[in-house]
Amino acid sequence: MRNDDGMSNEEGGTYVNPGGEFTRDQRYIATRITADGRDGYPVEPGRYRLAVARACPWASRMIVVRRLLGLEDVLSMALAGPTHDVRSWTFDLDPGGRDPVLGIERLQDAYFARFPGYERGITVPAIVDVPTGQVVTNDYAQMSLDLSTEWAAYHRAGAPRLYPEELRDEIDEVNRVVFKDVNNGVYRCGFAGSQEAYERAYERLFDRLDWLSNRLANQRYLVGDTITEADVRLFTTLVRFDPVYHGHFKCNRQKLTEMPVLWAYARDLFQTPGFGDTVDFDQIKRHYYEVHKDINPTGIVPSGPDLRGWLDPHGREALGGRPFGDGTPPGPVPAEETVPIEHTPYAA
Repeated sequence: MRNDDGMSNEEGGTYVNPGGEFTRDQRYIATRITADGRDGYPVEPGRYRLAVARACPWASRMIVVRRLLGLEDVLSMALAGPTHDVRSWTFDLDPGGRDPVLGIERLQDAYFARFPGYERGITVPAIVDVPTGQVVTNDYAQMSLDLSTEWAAYHRAGAPRLYPEELRDEIDEVNRVVFKDVNNGVYRCGFAGSQEAYERAYERLFDRLDWLSNRLANQRYLVGDTITEADVRLFTTLVRFDPVYHGHFKCNRQKLTEMPVLWAYARDLFQTPGFGDTVDFDQIKRHYYEVHKDINPTGIVPSGPDLRGWLDPHGREALGGRPFGDGTPPGPVPAEETVPIEHTPYAA
């Protein structure tokens, strides 16, 4: 079986590739939920459940997009705990360790319900068809785009245009290079099995972060003058950079807090409703430091870093731009989805 980071997870967890360079397994379930139901799964309010873990950057994208678009009452959310074992993510945050809607303890049960003996990654995010208990898709890149397009009839009033048609080519190109060198680049550093593979990934990562700093020095957002899918995808890596990637994955040329443009950009997004209010720093750190035992065999979770800087003024308003365009911010987080305050910068 392969885990959410795309590597073999036998004997309690092996993530580093002994052959050298980390290669992510990107064979996902490509079934789509669409307005016309062409794959057999039409968009229907209440029919599906989004399985996520706040620890996972890929799942965090879906949490942010779902909240920005106001789909909470249309697509319910199952929250797995921050750690998993060789078999699967588990719903150990729920009473009795069982998701109250799907009635399962492990996400693998939904995968096996559709594909008995499924041998690829039991990954989050995944969308499950509630009536059958079967997984529909775990193709995270397409899933968030479909929330913006196929689910448009159910967006809240004032929802932002995260994937506007006139900017899609540019968004797609930015997403492509950010995924290759940054989103996946940090894993290529952390899971490298040779000095040479690590150094190649390290150089690519920081070259791309320098490129992003230059791009964002004079514009508030990555593409256009509002938040888009591109900002969501970069944010979920940046918010994890100092807590886990800098130390745990040896991405240590600089901390995010030492890269002035990206640090201000990340704070700007964090302080935008729909971004920072979905982030659980405690779960993020527990996942990486407890699960990756071949990198951190003691399982000790660091106490730092100090999170209070996330609330400092960012000054990015001077660049113009409007986060929601002609729309409005999302409303308050539903009570049952609120991140515990002790896991946020607001606890200080």
